[in-house]
Amino acid sequence: MNNFKKIGLTALAASLVSTSVFAGELTASGSASITAEGWSGSATNKARALSMGDSVMLGGTTELDNGMTVSMSFELDGDTTSAGAFDDKSVTISSDAIGTIKFSGHGGSTAASSVDGTAAGDLWDNFDGASSVGGSTGVAVSAAPGGNNSVFYTLPALMDGLAINASYRPNTVGSATEASSSISYGVTYTGVEGLTINYATANVETGTATTSGDQDVMKVAYAYGPVTVAYSENEYDIDGTASDQDTSSWNVSYTLTDSISVGYGTETISTATTSEVDAEYSGVNASYTAGGMTISAKMVDAENIAHGTAVTEDGEYWSLGLSFAF
Repeated sequence: MNNFKKIGLTALAASLVSTSVFAGELTASGSASITAEGWSGSATNKARALSMGDSVMLGGTTELDNGMTVSMSFELDGDTTSAGAFDDKSVTISSDAIGTIKFSGHGGSTAASSVDGTAAGDLWDNFDGASSVGGSTGVAVSAAPGGNNSVFYTLPALMDGLAINASYRPNTVGSATEASSSISYGVTYTGVEGLTINYATANVETGTATTSGDQDVMKVAYAYGPVTVAYSENEYDIDGTASDQDTSSWNVSYTLTDSISVGYGTETISTATTSEVDAEYSGVNASYTAGGMTISAKMVDAENIAHGTAVTEDGEYWSLGLSFAF
């Protein structure tokens, strides 16, 4: 009887040791922010607003015997629109031989949408919702949507400074708006010191003819010492219509010290409709970082936010933010 107990205990101990060898690492990181912001213009003087942001990222990583690395990640935040505040979840498999395959159960991106933020940092996004000036809602920049249960693939390194990726979003049959599957391709070049070039293209399938088409994104940034100059171009062509959209942007930023940086940028959104004028934005920003704390400030001037010339389409936006990383 005692021998059987010894054998059983020995086997149990061995299994625990074997399991610990393959045990991965679990990590957690988080952030919190407080933002004060306001809008003004000749047709409005909206009340100041206060808001809070919060996010906890949970992740796990393990390395298999064959050299592959498998990791998972998901986010918990206070966004009440997400079921149970459970957001952006993914599983990533990578190795030197196969590259990186990322499966996003929620919050996936396309090769185009992963780089289509404007050089100036999407100044338009401060005017495209209920917070818009004078009752006018600013036009939003169109983009190839990512989506749930999508795949993002980065090829193994072909040469120094060159990265190629592709994304696949399956069809959405069964949803309120049934859309066909879509594919996007992108390339990034960093082979020259200080230079970054991004290009991506995507076929856009939304299930609606007035918003489906193609998107092409180009972005160039060059850093020389403390100065970085960036330019971006985003073309969104809608099939069979004259509602094509082009967004161009440039930005100059200057790093005064390791903690302080300032920048100035502009954005212009134009359409193929001759009766519409360009929506134009310009803004300045500054930030101060000390350890895990960042203080930021921004001021944006906007004109013709809905492609019209009414006085209600011009306004200003300002924000002060305080954020912490944990």
